[in-house]
Amino acid sequence: MKTIEVRAERRYKVLIDTPYLQALAPHFSQRERIAVIFSESMKSSIPTFSSQEAEVFYFPVPDSEEAKSPKTLLKIWDWLGSAGFTRSDLIVGIGGGAVTDLAGFAAASWLRGIDWVAIPTTVAGMVDAAVGGKTGINSDFGKNLIGAFHSPVEVIIDTDWLQTLSDRDFAAGLAEVVKCGFVRDAQILDLVEGKSVSDIRSSKELTVELISRAVTVKAEVVSGDFKESFDREILNYGHTFGHAVELESKYSLRHGECVSIGMVFIAHLAHASGLMSEEVLAQHIRVLKSLDLPVRYAGGDWQGLESTMRVDKKSRGKQIRFVAITQIGKTTRLEGVTESELLKAYEMVIQ
Repeated sequence: MKTIEVRAERRYKVLIDTPYLQALAPHFSQRERIAVIFSESMKSSIPTFSSQEAEVFYFPVPDSEEAKSPKTLLKIWDWLGSAGFTRSDLIVGIGGGAVTDLAGFAAASWLRGIDWVAIPTTVAGMVDAAVGGKTGINSDFGKNLIGAFHSPVEVIIDTDWLQTLSDRDFAAGLAEVVKCGFVRDAQILDLVEGKSVSDIRSSKELTVELISRAVTVKAEVVSGDFKESFDREILNYGHTFGHAVELESKYSLRHGECVSIGMVFIAHLAHASGLMSEEVLAQHIRVLKSLDLPVRYAGGDWQGLESTMRVDKKSRGKQIRFVAITQIGKTTRLEGVTESELLKAYEMVIQ
């Protein structure tokens, strides 16, 4: 087991490669009521928690991004109200990034903030969504536009959950790991270079190291800039175009697949702007393709994609701002990009 500390509005630990039932037990002895939020498809995987101290309530929600809606959040508020949840009670989110985003925002908004524990069950959830305290739901105008900063009291990463993932879902999560490699930790890229998804899945040691390194990157960045004033934006590398693709595709693509396409888009844009070498651009494509991640998007409505990017959280006024890298581990902000430059980068990733 490895423990990584995050310092935000509260200090909390990320427990890596830890049996989740064992790690969760102390939380049950300290609360009167506990809400367990999970996706419908995970019903058979959620145990009946026995606790003499706490009353446990089970709240299934729709799968994937469908869970992150105002309608679902309103249902959770009604459940919490009818069950009598107070500020000393606890919410536990078990699932992928959509579930932990939703559970965290429910905790942030109920009684202006109650404690919550994240138990991510996907690679993406483990290295990204569950760590950092960003919680939220989606709007018709974009992903994660409604939310709050509200850190969990603990993140419990049990890698046994990864056995339930398809290769596609496992690979999609690796996009967030690769992102951490490009923006901060070059060793991540060395570890995945030339390897396939099956190569990584077959080695628990490698899987745990990649997760640990990605969580370390996020913990270091978040601890220095909790509310995304400037430095934390580097964690959004590939997300500006990626989120637009995700919305435009009506979430038919996995989040990580969209981030992969988004990283290639910004790499082309940075290369055309003279910020990135041909070698680093090629490395983006090579590493992502070896992990069976998409580097092109099957067309779309450019005007719609651009419009969505303009309401991205990094945008200021009418100006789209991108996180870019000049070399591995060296980030910058790319802004003032012309319409024609954006369109050229788009043409490089459509198929």
